[in-house]
Amino acid sequence: MNKERLIPLIVAAALFMENMDATVIATSLPAIAADIGTSPLTLKLAITSYLLSLAVFIPASGWTADRFGARTVFSAAIAVFMVGSIGCALSSSITDFVAARILQGLGGAMMTPVGRLVLLRSIDKSALVSAMAWMTLPALIGPVIGPPLGGFITTYFSWHWIFLINIPIGLVGIFFAQRYIDPIRSENPERFDLYGLVLAGIGLAGIAFGLSVAGLGLLPWPIVTGLIAVGAISMTLYLLHARRTASPVLDFSLMRLTTLRASMIGGFLFRLGIGALPFLLPLLMQIGFGLTPFQSGLVTFASSAGAMGMKPLAARIIRTFGFRNIMTINALISSVFLAACALFTPATPLLLIMIILLVGGFFRSLQFTAINTVAYAEVQSAQMSRATTLVSVGQQLAISAGVAIGAFSVETTMAWRHTTTLSADDFAPAFIVVAVMAALSAYFFWRMPDDAGSEISGRKAIEISSKKAAAGAAAKTASEETQDARDQRLG
Repeated sequence: MNKERLIPLIVAAALFMENMDATVIATSLPAIAADIGTSPLTLKLAITSYLLSLAVFIPASGWTADRFGARTVFSAAIAVFMVGSIGCALSSSITDFVAARILQGLGGAMMTPVGRLVLLRSIDKSALVSAMAWMTLPALIGPVIGPPLGGFITTYFSWHWIFLINIPIGLVGIFFAQRYIDPIRSENPERFDLYGLVLAGIGLAGIAFGLSVAGLGLLPWPIVTGLIAVGAISMTLYLLHARRTASPVLDFSLMRLTTLRASMIGGFLFRLGIGALPFLLPLLMQIGFGLTPFQSGLVTFASSAGAMGMKPLAARIIRTFGFRNIMTINALISSVFLAACALFTPATPLLLIMIILLVGGFFRSLQFTAINTVAYAEVQSAQMSRATTLVSVGQQLAISAGVAIGAFSVETTMAWRHTTTLSADDFAPAFIVVAVMAALSAYFFWRMPDDAGSEISGRKAIEISSKKAAAGAAAKTASEETQDARDQRLG
């Protein structure tokens, strides 16, 4: 097997474990909440704390891989994730569970970015779309089998076992990583920006955690406001610090690159909307419609099945139409299918729900492949470590914000309806809100140049140039004809 397939498949082993874990937890959230004595909406802290941990520790991933070698860091990250999984299984309170999820986030913060860095440094840009598709295809098996597997285990056994299944998967991942991944490291690693990491970590943690607990009643409002304020001040100090640092831990100067900027800003809005779906949908199925976790998993897995169906076609579609056209139109299409979830009621046939989720997953998968790939179109090899770090932080913050906004929308609807019991009617506004946010991303994708990412997509830039030349020639001819007519009238 050539490296364009072998390396993505090895990286996908970690993504498989991480993605399956996330979907299993979403499906089993109501059962876990009931067992440890809290509400499903409060337990969203288990999701946001994991995503927050990712965002805080991801900035250190690029330098760590350069300094200690990708293989060592990758294997150690899987081991940390496994320890966190054991901690989740042994949790008996919301505090224990959130702490274990933070430890899992530390492992995940190294697994995905380091794996992506290995891929970017090993694969030629012309084959990057295909390699990305190969990397995410096996990883999508996790979300496909995660909901029904998590539902089956939760319904017929105990939710604790959904974390223990990570142990054999992690051991297999470490074995293949040690055997096949080269210990890639930089011969001259940059100086580690510890001061910047502390400032950025405090900033990201304060803002994201403060927003996630707002309105839940877990902390007094002065403390919530203080968390957000401290986070904002810390991020401001980091931005001032980054301007004076040669190797900042988060290099925002890369935002000058057109394709990376569009991927970051547009991708943030798109992920913010789509990121709420895995949180809202299982709650709607189980609490709103009264389905068991197993039944809910069988319904929601359709979205991931649709995503798998897109992966073999993604490279061909992007090559045919180009990044700009695909990402603009597809953002709107994906948002429509997300908004369609607001129409689901207990009377809606489950088959119709599965079809909508299946087709929606198909288009969302195409969008994610395009966003993940075009970000690196203009990035030079020496900048890859910083770019993967910056992009990964943005991705995780967007998903975390999506979960928080989705939950906040549900809570606001309950307050407006003056009810304290969660029902199916409380979810529709939340789906509309996140769908509108995802649709706004189309504006930023449309602002990319026509030939954005042409060296990655395989869509020949010369074809675009010839079209522009033809248009220019036509305009010139029209101008000359107009001038001739004017001259004739004057004559």
